[in-house]
Amino acid sequence: MFRYGLQRTAQRAAGVRGFAAEASHKPVLRLHGLAARYANATYVAASKVGSLEAVEQELLALQETAAKSAEFSAFLNNPLIPRNQKADEIAKMTSGKFSLLTTNLLTTLAGNARLSELPKVAATYEKLMRAKRGEVDAILITAEELTAKQSKSIADAVMAGRSGDQKVILKTKVDPSILGGFQVLIGDEFLDLSVKSQVEDISRMPLA
Repeated sequence: MFRYGLQRTAQRAAGVRGFAAEASHKPVLRLHGLAARYANATYVAASKVGSLEAVEQELLALQETAAKSAEFSAFLNNPLIPRNQKADEIAKMTSGKFSLLTTNLLTTLAGNARLSELPKVAATYEKLMRAKRGEVDAILITAEELTAKQSKSIADAVMAGRSGDQKVILKTKVDPSILGGFQVLIGDEFLDLSVKSQVEDISRMPLA
């Protein structure tokens, strides 16, 4: 009886360790939808073999090819090509050029008639990787073009009040219509410190 109890305890401990190990491979960002299902599964598989970054680079390369090559894009989106034929052709295209994980993803997409979703799957996988790295996208909008140093100074000032260890991936945009100052879009947050917004605020003030 005592031995049986030890066996059950050991089994429970092994189960807990297995669950914890499995959870450690899950994305830190929870996304939903068709593309997310494929991206999530690929992320977990890549995490288990230490190939997260390699798969990311391969998927981004395929995404770029789909955007630049009309022929490749047409192949991905052509519903008249049978699933098996698409799977065979994609396997030949990627053989020896991409990892087994990426090839398996592509052949699975082809077999499920979802190869047209590849660009979205790649974009979703990139989101998962950015979340893992603690990266946050920010768009800085100014009336005139700034130097890299000026842009970084504004980004640092904006991020100083945010919690967490996040790395800003800053993109800049010039919009003369804001007149001066700047606007910052960070995720779903929008900070408007433009001259245009100040003028509009003044125009809405009631006359004395």
